[in-house]
Amino acid sequence: MPPATAPRTVGELRAQGHAPKAVKAEIRDNLLAALRAGRDPWPGIVGFGQTVLPQLERALLAGHDIVLLGERGQGKTRLLRTLVGLLDEWSPVIEGSELGEHPLEPITPRSLRLAEELGDALPVAWRHRSERYSEKLATPDTSVGDLIGDVDPVKVAEGRALGDPETIHFGLVPRAHRGIVAVNELPDLAERIQVALLNVMEERDIQVRGYTLRLPLEVLLVATANPEDYTNRGRIITPLKDRFGAEIRTHYPRSVAAEVDVVRQEADLVAEVGDPLLEVLARFVRNLRDSSAIDQRSGVSARFAVAAAETVGAAALRRAALIGEDPAVARPIDLESVPAVLRGKLEFESGEEGRETEHLTHLLRRAVAETARDRFAGLDLGPLVDAVVDGHLVATGERVPGAEVLAALPELPVLHEVAARLDVKATDSPGRIAAAVELALEYLYLSRKLAKDSSDTAGTAVYGP
Repeated sequence: MPPATAPRTVGELRAQGHAPKAVKAEIRDNLLAALRAGRDPWPGIVGFGQTVLPQLERALLAGHDIVLLGERGQGKTRLLRTLVGLLDEWSPVIEGSELGEHPLEPITPRSLRLAEELGDALPVAWRHRSERYSEKLATPDTSVGDLIGDVDPVKVAEGRALGDPETIHFGLVPRAHRGIVAVNELPDLAERIQVALLNVMEERDIQVRGYTLRLPLEVLLVATANPEDYTNRGRIITPLKDRFGAEIRTHYPRSVAAEVDVVRQEADLVAEVGDPLLEVLARFVRNLRDSSAIDQRSGVSARFAVAAAETVGAAALRRAALIGEDPAVARPIDLESVPAVLRGKLEFESGEEGRETEHLTHLLRRAVAETARDRFAGLDLGPLVDAVVDGHLVATGERVPGAEVLAALPELPVLHEVAARLDVKATDSPGRIAAAVELALEYLYLSRKLAKDSSDTAGTAVYGP
């Protein structure tokens, strides 16, 4: 709720010395205040700190309209939505105003008339910044009426003259007056519809079916586009592209740690998935982005890693329900559920038909090996190999509790070292310790120091000599 002492009439607003401020100036001032105070103006945005965010901040300080250009799943929409935090928390508007006009700067015929009739008694309402952000997914069926406005037949039927400007039903952009308008996938918008935005961005007026309303609209227009769509499926028309002051390229996380942070932040995990397994998934996604078998023009979305982590968590929860294990903790065996479930989220190059699962399984195993190699660097796993070779076979699977995995091995100092390398304590649950031991066993299998006999029908795997 707005403060109880907030002015409720134009007279009270003037008495407090309130002055209108353009939305771009408001964003600039709030951004500068955050930067000077050392406060992060971009909460929840990971991996853009040294690349995208400085460019975005410069564009906002310059007062530019912005288009974010990048492949799918790079966080473009998430980034645009954080712009709301740079608006004032509460902003005065004329009560009942269709466009949220400032009480000291009415722009529509109705508000101008009310301001003249009521003077200082003109009622004031307060709008939260979350109501000053409008978002539209550009689709081919989007009309000029959706974005700009159209004649409202209901208002005409009420008896108003067809030439009366008050018969206009305003669209998304005018209704975002003194706010932010975000258009997702702008190239998908039909070119004739993009033309309707030209005057809004440059002259700040709108035209609806022959009406030319000189409305001094105050909006920050931001948009997203995919580079592939930019040049092939659709395009941003040249005059409109020229009106954007800044074009900023986004990218996927450039480090494993940043990828893990994104997954940890975005994934809704129904079971415990430790950082080593999240690191495996992060490396897996990065391997996919480097693979010649994957169509890199469509990209490998960060949502893939998020969905993979959620799938692994679900596999762990299912196993826990089947065998009565508590708590539910993901183990490397749960990674096997990822390729089959998420294969459809990727676009493969032509000629790879029928080999999709093979490619995914190979890249996932490589990610496991890379993660384990990094985590166990310098650690001698020879005693663990010797124990298995001496007959201590280890079975794992969707119906094998963590305690059984541990019981199959003798007490070995190296197992405590393995757990410590993965930040697992001796007092942790058997599931967590088993997850660490399984990662070491899988690494030994992938480095060809152990064998693994898998049974698809039984859903088990046995590590042996």
